[in-house]
Amino acid sequence: MDKRVVVTGLGAISPIGNDVNEIWKSIEEKKCGIDEITAFDTTNFKTKLAGEIKNYDSSKYFDVKQAKRLDKVSQYAIIAAREAFKDSKITKENTNLNNVGIFVGSGIGGIETIQKQCETNTLKGNSRVSPMFIPMGIVNMPAGNIAIDLGLKGESISIVTACSSATHSIGEAYRAIKHGYEEVVLAGGSEAPICEVGLAGFENMKALSHSTDKNRASIPFDKERSGFVMGEGAAVIVLEELEHAKKRGAHIYAEIIGYGATSDAYHITSPDPNGEGGARAMQRAIDDAKITPEEIDYINAHGTSTHLNDSTETKAIKTVLKDYAKKVKVSSTKGNTGHLLGAAGSIEAIISIKAIENSLVPPTINYKVPDEECDLDIVPNEPIKQDINIVMSNSLGFGGHNASIILRKYKN
Repeated sequence: MDKRVVVTGLGAISPIGNDVNEIWKSIEEKKCGIDEITAFDTTNFKTKLAGEIKNYDSSKYFDVKQAKRLDKVSQYAIIAAREAFKDSKITKENTNLNNVGIFVGSGIGGIETIQKQCETNTLKGNSRVSPMFIPMGIVNMPAGNIAIDLGLKGESISIVTACSSATHSIGEAYRAIKHGYEEVVLAGGSEAPICEVGLAGFENMKALSHSTDKNRASIPFDKERSGFVMGEGAAVIVLEELEHAKKRGAHIYAEIIGYGATSDAYHITSPDPNGEGGARAMQRAIDDAKITPEEIDYINAHGTSTHLNDSTETKAIKTVLKDYAKKVKVSSTKGNTGHLLGAAGSIEAIISIKAIENSLVPPTINYKVPDEECDLDIVPNEPIKQDINIVMSNSLGFGGHNASIILRKYKN
């Protein structure tokens, strides 16, 4: 018999806040976390803006030795996981930590470490490359370091599906609990891509916005959108088997009821322009949830602010929801955060959960110019107060990876 899966803990660090409460307050206040890049000199770059974490000081979270041995991608992951774990109130007294898993992915991993150590190898020779290079750079280490930090000994898995990594991680964690493989899983994603080589790679791909106006750079569904804005951070949610959560008296934020994943099999970076792959992922999630499209109150869209993504996702939503597509509320919160790549799906899952909790549909901020290709109700600029029972959250990644999850207000 399938088990019900609920959310009992939330944790995040992002360009619009260094904890969940601050992040949600920023959503309510329509705050844009995009600003001029401070991590390095952008003189030789066309791209000047990113969604950096503000006032980040590793010494608030780690001792000097720890910080030196952790790329920011692992630091952010641990910070988010600690908050989520504390929020869940799971302890070794009420939970067997051997049955607590970690499904935390990343699109790129420790790219800043890779850049620095490659520079060292070129300038100073191979003998000067750090022995910590590999453990700091590889993509599985956010999950591995969370397990070590919190003493969790269930499955520790890292899913790497570009910008779908976190949503896939949440979906696969849901399945693991639903089918009885784990009692509790910390799931989400982490990304720390804002360095010279990371920016250069995306810039030369012509994927990034070159706007110097922070309020007109990440503008999902706007006709003047010209590319996405890189963001950094991490978000982790605690998924738990319902009876286990009830037994220990946990606070339940929401229930996850559906998950769908597909591949476009089309192109290494571009989505299928018909949105066929994304549509199938959404339909699979709806089927898994055993709901009708008309029961969905809000869709947190992938909405990256690139021409192809936003128009393609619009087509996919129309394919699945048909006439109802024009009635459902659809917004992208990447206007607030920028695009957190492999962590995007988890920060957006948390925003979706808080939307359910607070009966508030987040807006698509900084929207000015309507696009006839993106003609859904994208909740422009102002949040909408309404009861929200069911939310779908979408992620679409390079390589044609598509994932959708469906969350529902918890009811006994």
